[in-house]
Amino acid sequence: QVQLVETGGGLVQAGGSLALSCAASGRAFSKDGMYWFRQAPGKEREFVAGISFSGGSTDYADSVKGRFTISRDNAKNTLYLQMDSLKPEDTAVYYCAQTIYSYISKPGPRGMDLWGKGTLVTVSS
Repeated sequence: QVQLVETGGGLVQAGGSLALSCAASGRAFSKDGMYWFRQAPGKEREFVAGISFSGGSTDYADSVKGRFTISRDNAKNTLYLQMDSLKPEDTAVYYCAQTIYSYISKPGPRGMDLWGKGTLVTVSS
């Protein structure tokens, strides 16, 4: 069964850091675009960051550019999101997502082929 499982969420103070991971199982993801989205309470799911299959291309939402870093380890079938200088407005459920055999720059949520169940990140002020 193909699935994505996010880990690493939790509670952190504003200005702090947190690292998320997304483990892909069921098939190798080395040819797939990988992404992080987030959804805050009462808001729509939004794009956070994306990375191409080789890692050569990355994209970030303007709200996280310079603070978040997306990376991947294809040998480990794992996607990462390093989040620094966190703000209370970063509080959300963070989701890992995938486009099979393709990469889309700054996509909307409807373009994804597979989603994880999400991990909650809470940033206190």
